[in-house]
Amino acid sequence: MIRKGIVIVVPIFAVSFAALAAVGQSATTPEPAVPLGTLEALGEALFFDTDLSAGRTQACATCHDPAFGFADPRGMASTGDDGVSLGDRNAPTAAYAAFSPTFHKNSDGEWIGGQFLDGRAATLEDQAGGPPLNPIEMAMPDKASVVARLAEKPDYEAAFAALFGPDTLGDAEAGYAAMTSAIAAFERTDVFAPFDSRYDRFLAGEVQLTDQEELGRLLFFSEQFTNCNQCHQLSRSAIDPRETFTDYRFHNIGTPENLALRDLNGVAAGTIDDGLLANPLVDDPAERGKFRTPTLRNVAVTGPYMHNGVFEDLRTVVLFYNKYNTRNPERLINPETGEPFRAAPVPDTISEEELTHGPALDDQRIDALVAFLKTLTDARYEYLLEE
Repeated sequence: MIRKGIVIVVPIFAVSFAALAAVGQSATTPEPAVPLGTLEALGEALFFDTDLSAGRTQACATCHDPAFGFADPRGMASTGDDGVSLGDRNAPTAAYAAFSPTFHKNSDGEWIGGQFLDGRAATLEDQAGGPPLNPIEMAMPDKASVVARLAEKPDYEAAFAALFGPDTLGDAEAGYAAMTSAIAAFERTDVFAPFDSRYDRFLAGEVQLTDQEELGRLLFFSEQFTNCNQCHQLSRSAIDPRETFTDYRFHNIGTPENLALRDLNGVAAGTIDDGLLANPLVDDPAERGKFRTPTLRNVAVTGPYMHNGVFEDLRTVVLFYNKYNTRNPERLINPETGEPFRAAPVPDTISEEELTHGPALDDQRIDALVAFLKTLTDARYEYLLEE
């Protein structure tokens, strides 16, 4: 980096994502040091730094592993730095997160965007500042303690001074804000959003979809035969090359309680996750039980699914949506349990109009939708589809 005529080269670990993905290795293992001189490079180093957690065991990449679609491959919810604490929600992928707009109300009075499943972090910077201070995640006691960890490393001191000004790490608020700014800058790079899936290559005319994938694509974007694009389409064009497959709105789709997870984390069965209503900016009971629509990019390799990780298989998710349109009791069975899908925890705020749009689907069309969803997998994760 060049700042005020001075060339600054700071050695910090960086990661070759292509190489890691190719062998399925966790991206928390760094390669040899390379020169650091940009905000994005500093953010990359911070993203993988386990020293920013209380026990020095956990980094951003622990729960958002680049080798697994920037999701957590460890299970339904993420274990904290202490090795014991277990959350009640599934860690959403950090891939394509930069496209979520700042949390706000749109012209129709609907809440849109933000980070986390309830939008409580308005921006990427706000989100980056959450986990280090969360007692069941990275568990640092306060911002000053985090900045003190940064100041332990001369490389960081030089980088923060060069990028944010002298003695940035001498002030807890300024240092912490600079850290979140750098992490967010890294998350805005193409590493997180390459738009190079089989679907993207199809749009570019580089590959052909199979007959099954093409049927799934037509069904997905249909206004008549499915309800998929009611929530999982941003652009009104079915060929938009930057489609993120989410409307960034909040919906209650009636996801059943994950009793298996609550047996593990100690949350009492029957406890309601308020979703959007848990956001400090939201006080309307009509928003209870709603969660932000996730992107479908890399969805086939970032299970388990739903806000609480209740479903293991992507096909189960499609069957769950299909239950809103079928009267056949045999189509209301969760194949993972052999029992009917359990009732919605918050039935009063379910997005009935969106969920009941379209007819019931037979197995051929369900399988076609799953096949299409698999085409949304970034090129570097396609090997995971085979596994």
